[in-house]
Amino acid sequence: MVHKYQSPVRVYKHPFEIVMAAYQKRFPTCKMIPVFLGSDIINEYKSEDGAIHDVERRCRLNVDAPYLLKKIVGVDHVIFIQKNCLDRRNRTLKIYARNESFSSRIVINETCTYTVHKENSDWTCFEQEASLDIKSFFGFENTVEKIAMKQYTQNIKKGKEVIEYYINELLTEGVTNIPRWTCPDHMVAATGNQSDKQSSQDSGVRSRSGSVCSTTSQHSHGSLILGATAASITPQDQLTHVRDQPVETMVCYSGDKLDADYIERFLGHLTLVQESQLVQLRQLLQQTHKGKIPKDAHILRFLRARDFNFEKAREMLVHSLAWRKLHNIDHLLHTYTPPDVLTKYYTGGWHFSDKDGRPLYVLRLGLMDVKGLMKAVGEENLLKHVLWVNEEGLRRASEATKARGHPVSGSEALGACTCIVDLEGLSMRHLWRPGIRALLRIIEIVEANYPETMGRLLIVRAPRVFPVLWTLISPFIDENTRKKFMIYGGNDYQGPGGLVDYIEKKYIPDFLEGECYCDVPEGALVPKSLYKEEFIDRSPDEPPLNVNNSLYTTAHIIKDYPNEVLINVPQRGCVITWDFDILKGDMTFTVFRCKAALNKASNEHEHHVGGHVVSVQYIDKAMQVGPDLSIVEPPHICRDGDSVQGSHVVSSAGSYILQWKYFDSTKASFEFSLSTHKSKVMYHTELLLSEVFRGSMSSLQSSTSGFSSLSIGTNQSVPHSHNTRKH
Repeated sequence: MVHKYQSPVRVYKHPFEIVMAAYQKRFPTCKMIPVFLGSDIINEYKSEDGAIHDVERRCRLNVDAPYLLKKIVGVDHVIFIQKNCLDRRNRTLKIYARNESFSSRIVINETCTYTVHKENSDWTCFEQEASLDIKSFFGFENTVEKIAMKQYTQNIKKGKEVIEYYINELLTEGVTNIPRWTCPDHMVAATGNQSDKQSSQDSGVRSRSGSVCSTTSQHSHGSLILGATAASITPQDQLTHVRDQPVETMVCYSGDKLDADYIERFLGHLTLVQESQLVQLRQLLQQTHKGKIPKDAHILRFLRARDFNFEKAREMLVHSLAWRKLHNIDHLLHTYTPPDVLTKYYTGGWHFSDKDGRPLYVLRLGLMDVKGLMKAVGEENLLKHVLWVNEEGLRRASEATKARGHPVSGSEALGACTCIVDLEGLSMRHLWRPGIRALLRIIEIVEANYPETMGRLLIVRAPRVFPVLWTLISPFIDENTRKKFMIYGGNDYQGPGGLVDYIEKKYIPDFLEGECYCDVPEGALVPKSLYKEEFIDRSPDEPPLNVNNSLYTTAHIIKDYPNEVLINVPQRGCVITWDFDILKGDMTFTVFRCKAALNKASNEHEHHVGGHVVSVQYIDKAMQVGPDLSIVEPPHICRDGDSVQGSHVVSSAGSYILQWKYFDSTKASFEFSLSTHKSKVMYHTELLLSEVFRGSMSSLQSSTSGFSSLSIGTNQSVPHSHNTRKH
């Protein structure tokens, strides 16, 4: 397994030239990094004008490994090759590092880059990528991996301290300004701009004779092994700067990068590995969901929910994003208004904040007539109300973070909100089976789509019947969430160890013997006159959210049974648009034009599974590309979790078919798989008539796939190709 590390942007509030002078003080040895035993220059090149300086070093590193392991492998230290490519003209330094020792058993690569800050030319940015691939190591693969991860993180921290130390040393010596490079006058006169062609920023290191020593042309994912490599050879963590803009104005666009102080200030303290997972998942979403991606705090919650397991967090997040799109959750705060019945009889509401600044929600569950509410508004509206409360909680937490200048979730990210659940009045009538079933469905949906939003759940005045309820629902609650529950029976919530430990005394609700008036509805039995027939006898097996009003259609793609959408285009110049998310498996997407006109009545073939239509086909097996069909958009392979938007301007009228077809990725890679040959897609298509459409192709941005409440729109215009584009 290849381990990868990707740092956020770390910023020195010092000019590039000062940082470079501090960096050079680390060679040939560095007393502050004991594992760095020394280095020897094996190749060096300097351009005649002094702008380019390339250095290749062989570096010796001590490894903090058990004596027995060193004895078995027969080495006291390891060798790494480091290549520095300094371009004073463009004020950049690129550093490439790889292991020479045991290179047939372990592959370590690292790329570090120093550049000038885009917004302040007197600041210097530092970025780092690293990767570790242990192929085999005398049976000690797991031991080496642990040593590598431990030492790497230690030396990254040390790298920051070293650069800071040498910068301060320069300032103490009176070196506060180093002039930027300028081309010598005689070189300007003699060679003009010829020296510009000598830049080796991306070409590698030149030898003393001037020949180029090739290096990888793309950023290799640097070393996660023997972390000494990066930290000893290259500066790792750097000083950073704080973005002083409010959270909601921070634009997330393709190419936008996280910096370390922004993470510390708005997201909380993260370990180096956690930072790396956040940066990598964010980069992946920028590739698969271009245009708009969730806010960083939202991405981080999913990582925390899966203990920073990258693949598990990715899978959970992309499915949640598709769920939000399917049910239009992003616009819930602006489109949903609670029915009068819920406003009067739903016994929950917001009430100031806890001691950490988290929004406080109070729910008087013991006084709630769950049966009456379900028969008056239905399970769907009850669920929608709970989701609306969750969306409002995230909004309030974001506002609190902005106001305080630090994440209200705390350094350990306990969650965005705190909730008091008062169970006084809870009885066996609350254990009504349909109500419990609805509660479990709500818990399931909230757990899947709002992970790590609960800071603390303070359950007070729990009666004797509570253990029965707890036994029913606790298995459905995530273990991390259960740890945040505090349960108080009787009057135990009063006094030390109770509510006063988490909430200021002046904000404790009056009905809990506090001093603050709380206007949360006290509730009552919902009058039967408000019951609605449609909700009284509703089948318990119906889905808790109605998708009939959604713009999106869901289809199951089974091997040999693709899903197809027929669009009859009346005239040339019309635009076919599509927007879809892959919910499961891989598939290909193709757009065909039929040479003969088709219609739904006579050409539609439905594929049924369990009595339900799961996909529709229009292309008969006898139809062939050439005589019957032409491909106007070639097959595009879409992977699990991809979000795709695109358009096609038709050149002639006729019948067009959009096809999603099962794709067996294991067959392409010759891997054995127990695949179920089944995929799932959620899609929306639209035809823009030529007389209606008056824009340019660049304006054809999907208006139905944004994450308005979780994301920040792109600042960067994305040219809209006629081809399908993976978002």
